[in-house]
Amino acid sequence: MIKQFLNDPKLLLNAVGEGIYGFDLSGNAVFVNPAAERMTGWKAGELLGKKIHQYHHHSHADGTPYPADECQIYCTMFDGKRREVKNEVFWRKDGSSFAVEYTSTPVYRNNELIGAVAVFRDISSQQQTQNALKEALAQVKHLSEQLQDENNYLIAELNEDWQDSGLVGQSHIFQTMLEQIKLVSETDSTVLILGENGTGKELVARNLHRLSDRANQAFIKVNCAAFTPSLLESELFGHERGAFTGANERRKGRFELADKGTLFLDEIAELPLEAQSKLLRVVQEQEFERVGGSTTLKVNIRVLAATNRDLWEMVQKGSFRIDLYYRLNVFPIKVPALRERKEDIPYLCTNLIIQLNKRLGKQLKGLSKKAISQLQSYDWPGNIRELQNVLEREAILSKHGVLKLSQPLQAGASNVVNGSLTLAEAQKHHIIAVLELSNWQISGDKGAASKLGLPESTLRSKMRKLGIAKNS
Repeated sequence: MIKQFLNDPKLLLNAVGEGIYGFDLSGNAVFVNPAAERMTGWKAGELLGKKIHQYHHHSHADGTPYPADECQIYCTMFDGKRREVKNEVFWRKDGSSFAVEYTSTPVYRNNELIGAVAVFRDISSQQQTQNALKEALAQVKHLSEQLQDENNYLIAELNEDWQDSGLVGQSHIFQTMLEQIKLVSETDSTVLILGENGTGKELVARNLHRLSDRANQAFIKVNCAAFTPSLLESELFGHERGAFTGANERRKGRFELADKGTLFLDEIAELPLEAQSKLLRVVQEQEFERVGGSTTLKVNIRVLAATNRDLWEMVQKGSFRIDLYYRLNVFPIKVPALRERKEDIPYLCTNLIIQLNKRLGKQLKGLSKKAISQLQSYDWPGNIRELQNVLEREAILSKHGVLKLSQPLQAGASNVVNGSLTLAEAQKHHIIAVLELSNWQISGDKGAASKLGLPESTLRSKMRKLGIAKNS
């Protein structure tokens, strides 16, 4: 049997699974094995004595012509060099193509080049598997990036130490606001939340989201005052890789992360005019492009905005777009100042003490009647945030279960104005006072940023601008 194979090598060539073509120096086929016939549909009788290139190798995968003088098999016949080729296609008799990899090997007789042999195999299945793997890896990467983006924003939200004071109170003005929240939460209407600093505008926004049909989707917050104009656009809309210096990878913006959920734009009055224009388009059309990108992205978001400023006055001065104002001011909700609802102070204190017990590991039972009376006689220029700070300070100092005020509050005491100070100087004095109260700790539960109601990055930026350092 072995002798038979040696005497007739064509038996071996006909038995192998790879396709085999033999060529003479003119490029004509002199041998075609059965495997080649099965793969291409061309029978040996149709190809022998002919230039195979025009039958199965005439075009590239995209249909563009493949000149014979560029064919790697023919090149081997001319220069006698062996070649290994990938990422090409052969064409079947029915006009379809399949991916191949092949070798072209020169054939010598008595040291004289007499032709070439091409051995090829169909790698379509392998290529499909590789493409499917690439797509799967790309999808995994996409999901990983999305998860990382959402995780980064979640960590940022947690690090802001948002203190849930709870929407509690029995005053008429407060109950009226709660009714408004319940009514508009059942819609997708844009809501503009108005109120002084520290009144709980973010808490209103979160409850609007919680009561809506979007409650199981993302709630994404943007503090419009926390970013420079150049960075704000990237935060809102995201950016493509290379869009600007330092943009080493594509990043989703908050609009994209809020898709199907709620986007809360805090301190909306701080948006620069250029960003206002782009925001208007998203609110109206629900579409945008990433910075440095040209692909239009569609989103389905509900927009909530908040400010402590008079937007209409800003419109009249030309610092806020009137068309954006009307888009945002569909359903305004006014959050009352604490001085307008002093009868709610006992309810607020009960809720805040529950939170303080959790955070500080205390067993506080409540406030003395005298302390409540003192709290209700104060005007609270810092609103609920100031009340939080007062109670936290007393909770830290107290050695008893019932809180008393160690430093009685005097109405208007916090509003004494030093007319000789500039605004920057007044800010500097106040920030230094809070830093000293916090032992110069900026971040964390007991940090100055939390007490001032500012993101840590914003406080550090203000400190640099005002020249505030520990020994200043």
